[in-house]
Amino acid sequence: MFRAFLKVADKCPHCCEELYHHRADDFPAYLVIVIVGHILVPIVLTVETEIAPAIWISMTLWPSLALVMTLGLLQPVKGAVVAIQWYGGMHGFEASKKARALAAAADVG
Repeated sequence: MFRAFLKVADKCPHCCEELYHHRADDFPAYLVIVIVGHILVPIVLTVETEIAPAIWISMTLWPSLALVMTLGLLQPVKGAVVAIQWYGGMHGFEASKKARALAAAADVG
């Protein structure tokens, strides 16, 4: 689905579905911020109140962990946003949703 780290390919290499018209914009980044924040903040609060490590450990551990989590989640979340747009027929995927509905109706009938 991706031709670079965060650049969606113009079309799917397997089914040739056109993907160039998706509009994920900044939404995946916002979702990643929420996810990482909800995971990392309770851990940071617990460790800092219960263990209280040295300041240099905190200043290296937490930003590094946040960076790794953010980079690890950004591509899958963007892929999920584009997939939701495709499934819902949003932002240029209307024609493919109609084609899927017609194909499903033809299979049933």
